[in-house]
Amino acid sequence: MKAAVLKAFGAPLAIENVADPVPGTGEVIVDVAAAKVLAYAGDVLSGARRYLLDLPAIFGAGGVGRVRSIGPDATRLGVGDWVFCDPTVRSRDDAAQPDILLQGLTAGGDGGRRLQKYFHDGSWAERLRLPTENAIAIGDIAPDDAPRWCCMGALLVPYGGLLAVGVAAGETVLINGATGAFGSAGVAMALAMGAASVVATGRNAGVLDDLARRFGSRVRCVQMLGKEEDDRQRILKAAAAPIDVVLDLLPPAAAPSQVRAAVLAVRPYGRVVLMGGLGTDVGLPYSWLMRNCITVRGQWMYPPNAVSRLAGMVRAGLIKLEEFAVTSFDLDHANEAVAHAAANARPFQTTVICPA
Repeated sequence: MKAAVLKAFGAPLAIENVADPVPGTGEVIVDVAAAKVLAYAGDVLSGARRYLLDLPAIFGAGGVGRVRSIGPDATRLGVGDWVFCDPTVRSRDDAAQPDILLQGLTAGGDGGRRLQKYFHDGSWAERLRLPTENAIAIGDIAPDDAPRWCCMGALLVPYGGLLAVGVAAGETVLINGATGAFGSAGVAMALAMGAASVVATGRNAGVLDDLARRFGSRVRCVQMLGKEEDDRQRILKAAAAPIDVVLDLLPPAAAPSQVRAAVLAVRPYGRVVLMGGLGTDVGLPYSWLMRNCITVRGQWMYPPNAVSRLAGMVRAGLIKLEEFAVTSFDLDHANEAVAHAAANARPFQTTVICPA
């Protein structure tokens, strides 16, 4: 089969023929129809993000395709079924604290790296081998719609954060970093889950205006100007009600003060979930957390049942994949797709690779 292989960090992807994947027990082979290109894929390929990916490897995390073959433990999947290929692979020998691998992208520590030795290759290829539970049926779709269904990848990350703190209908949710790809998707997810109001924060006034245009009066936009206390007061003034939940999705370049400005705006007994990329301590005040009974939760990715639940929301019209503008590249132009994704890293913009 043809695949995009990363042989060394900093080198272009090599488009070449490699051996077909061979399925084992508990595994599925999928013919990949479309695979998402992350906006920061170039930073991973260059080595700038220092992701844990043993090379050489077929690159690419997740995608959409059709089942080619199944193992003996598959009781619902059938050959030809359309599936979302979830890259969040979990070890099976400790359900209480599984190691996690983002297949084709990075391991989540030493345990995930051991898992990576087996589930090594990603989705930028004509075929993908993955655990049975990671091939999640999404129902019949038109082949031309496969690239758009890849947009679920951007939605699943904030969905995982909102699920982690039990967002309920009628609550007020603050999405911190709403002008990024995951943050803007978080605004859409919070609304789809029934939030009465969403406070959307970010630095880019143009993107904030676009969010208000897309989603209407339930979204209250706040431009962050860099002074922590002033930003917090603008958040509190904009909120239609006390803020029940804060979901932080700020990128690595953000400052800790940007996190605190939002987190400390949550109401007493409120919940905070941290999913951003900051690598430094954000310095949350111990006494404030304790006296206000604040729940702070870290969350990486999403629970195993999130994909099927999100697919149901798409089918019901609660989430509209049509909000996303999709640009497709064939596998021979994978390097160009990486450059395009970086140059078009805007909300509701998705770049995909279509190997078929």
